[in-house]
Amino acid sequence: MTVFARRARAFAGRLHPELTLVSYTLLAHLEETEDSGGCLAKDLAAHYGLDKSTVSRQVQTLERLGFLERLPAPGDHRAHLLRLTPAGAEILAQVTESRHAAVSERLSGWSEEDVAAFAELLTRYNSGPSSGVDSPETAH
Repeated sequence: MTVFARRARAFAGRLHPELTLVSYTLLAHLEETEDSGGCLAKDLAAHYGLDKSTVSRQVQTLERLGFLERLPAPGDHRAHLLRLTPAGAEILAQVTESRHAAVSERLSGWSEEDVAAFAELLTRYNSGPSSGVDSPETAH
């Protein structure tokens, strides 16, 4: 797991020097929420089990780079909806394409059965019960 995480972080840094793996994850979530007009930073923090300050720093960087925009949230003048910009959608598409190519290359020598088993096990792992290790309460 440690090697997997290191590779993911290194991959993120190669694609854009100022973006982290967390940044790409947040951009992907913003893409998923496009149809509903975006999402609030607190919703990002809750969804990924991140501290609000971590999300705030990431959002500031993404906004400075022009990858997301803040819009007034309807019904709450203090809050802002976060939305992906065209530049954000473009960098996210590049990341997705590069990631798919890298995974395909890595699995190129595997049999179809091995790839299917690997996918099944990853799905099972990701959908398993959480031990609380990745919750915001245990991050402190």
